[in-house]
Amino acid sequence: MDELDRKIIEILQIDGRASNARIAREVGVSEGTVRRRLRRLIQENVVKIIAVPNLDKMGYSTAALIGLQTAPGQLDGVADAIAEMKEVHYVAITTGAFDVFAWVGMTSTEELGIFLRTKIGTIPGVTRTETFVNLTIKKRTYGLIL
Repeated sequence: MDELDRKIIEILQIDGRASNARIAREVGVSEGTVRRRLRRLIQENVVKIIAVPNLDKMGYSTAALIGLQTAPGQLDGVADAIAEMKEVHYVAITTGAFDVFAWVGMTSTEELGIFLRTKIGTIPGVTRTETFVNLTIKKRTYGLIL
């Protein structure tokens, strides 16, 4: 990946619907060059062009980060079980006080409470959870600024 690839990605991070012609004008190369570069970046799984919904606008006004501690030997099973849940948008195995972090979007705090009790709380190997409810999101990005 070179500087041209980085510039193409940077433009797409701002506007995923940017045309190849517009990108070509902004970076100073031909449209064909952009088309070839973008095709390669997609084929090599460097980038994926997707629609990212605004959860607030879709009625998911309660966002929370859930930290989980797991029993010895249960980490992967817990993380895999959480990753299968449709309500969960992000799962990471981490270092520090929590073994796993999961990010969820819910329609209400009541729905979050039900989710925590009936889904997260029933996973074998979960020993402790702590939930951090977002009050306000000050910054939301969907990729790295290169």
